[in-house]
Amino acid sequence: MKVDTKAFGLIDADEKQMVKIPQGLFGFEDYVKYVLVDAEHQPFFWLQSVDEKEIAFILINPFIFRKDYEANITNEELADIGITSPENALIFVIVTVPQDGGPMTANLQGPLVINKENMTGVQAILSDAKWRTKHDIIAELNNSGKG
Repeated sequence: MKVDTKAFGLIDADEKQMVKIPQGLFGFEDYVKYVLVDAEHQPFFWLQSVDEKEIAFILINPFIFRKDYEANITNEELADIGITSPENALIFVIVTVPQDGGPMTANLQGPLVINKENMTGVQAILSDAKWRTKHDIIAELNNSGKG
């Protein structure tokens, strides 16, 4: 399948890269079909809307920079996308890279959970005040002794 992307132009996307987010992402509820693409620089990924080239998000696995991350997602939210076991879940958070050169941040309050088996996802909102919408990724890495 050909997909016009914000970062790479027109690409060939494999069916295995397709992710359906039935409820959409917050603020982008009308967009439910995406492709998950490796970014040029690991450990990042692109989540690219299939229907709108300009809608794309940079993702990262939050456990890379926060080993203590806990995504307490309700069983109902997991059941909505067919997850019955934690091993079937991929967890990502959305990264913001400010154009003004400010710190790159990650939204740990609104993780994206994807069922690896059926590639269906949901964005959850965590109620734990420990997780905010803007965690400085580099500072968190430095604080964990990995930077």
